[in-house]
Amino acid sequence: MPEKKDRLKELRIDRADIETARSGGGTALAVIAAFLVLAGAGGWWWYSRSRVVAVRTAPVEERSGPEAMSATVLDASGYVTARRRATVSSKITGKIVEVLVEEGMVVAEGQILARLDDSTATRQLALAEAELVSARSSLEETEVRLREAELNLRRTRALVDGAVASTAELDAAQAELDALEARLARGREEVEVAERRVALRQQELDDTVIRAPFPGVAVTKDAQPGEMISPVSAGGGFTRTGIATVVDMDSLEIEVDVNEAYINRVRSGQQVVATLDAYPEWKIPAKVITTVPTADRQKATVRVRIAFDQLDPRILPDMGVKVSFLSEEEIAAATARQLLIPAAAVREDGERKVVFVLSGETVERRAVRLGPAQGDQVTVLAGLSAGQQVIVEGTADLADGDRVSVQ
Repeated sequence: MPEKKDRLKELRIDRADIETARSGGGTALAVIAAFLVLAGAGGWWWYSRSRVVAVRTAPVEERSGPEAMSATVLDASGYVTARRRATVSSKITGKIVEVLVEEGMVVAEGQILARLDDSTATRQLALAEAELVSARSSLEETEVRLREAELNLRRTRALVDGAVASTAELDAAQAELDALEARLARGREEVEVAERRVALRQQELDDTVIRAPFPGVAVTKDAQPGEMISPVSAGGGFTRTGIATVVDMDSLEIEVDVNEAYINRVRSGQQVVATLDAYPEWKIPAKVITTVPTADRQKATVRVRIAFDQLDPRILPDMGVKVSFLSEEEIAAATARQLLIPAAAVREDGERKVVFVLSGETVERRAVRLGPAQGDQVTVLAGLSAGQQVIVEGTADLADGDRVSVQ
């Protein structure tokens, strides 16, 4: 029996050995799991640090002046106009033989725009010049005869003093002298008339050449060679009254109609922000020139003239424009500079607003405090400085420290 009991003890499983084996195996599994986690984290870190994200950036803009103003005391609309604009015509009626201007051409003052048929004017000038030559020749003949009459008078007077000639002969010599002096005076007047006639014919010839009255740009071409032109409308509508329309681009300004109920908000010299319909994002500083002292009774409006602070080639005559009249408070507030960034650069992190700032080849996550929006841009109150580049387009999972390449 004791032997059987000993054998039964040998078959019994020792619980301590099982716990020891279990603890040893669990430790190995834990080590393996930790190694796998560390390897995965390291791989992800290596991947995240080695990848390069393609992004697009935009600068942090700093603005002041009219571009930074938003509220206004009065809004109005009108058009760009030119103070100097002329449809250039001729002083005489004639046939056009040459047109030297095209639309969009820059012209100088006195530049030839067109020529008219000058055949008749040329012949009339030649005739006037010939008449002038004839009048001068006649004057020279009279002067010679006058000198002869003076000599004859002196001789006759001497003969009368010597009782050789009679008093009648002296009177005849004196009368001839007086007649020649009168003829000489008339000859001089005829020469002057002939000179003025030559000047008139020369002016008529010059009038066949049409010139630009002031420097500017030709905006229309209104006639062609072979057509008739006249300073007044004639010929049943077949006669042109202008060669081209020239606009002085340095005289551009704005004219707007303001409702007479609000004209008390406008004063001379008031700051204005103008926006062309063609460039709605372009804020143009301007100021009021004057208020035209009359009202339109049909429209109940008053016309206001506004000058651009600085002209630009993009500003063209007859463009539609909207203007905003500013108050003194707004002008004073505009002296404080504002930082603006595209709204697309702002991302949300809970209740906070963040942006990613380009720093070398990586990005830096930056919390910002924002102000009011201005179109597709937003004002930055804190967190950024002017000139920094912010990410406006990239992956949604962009993280602090990611490497990027700017597109």
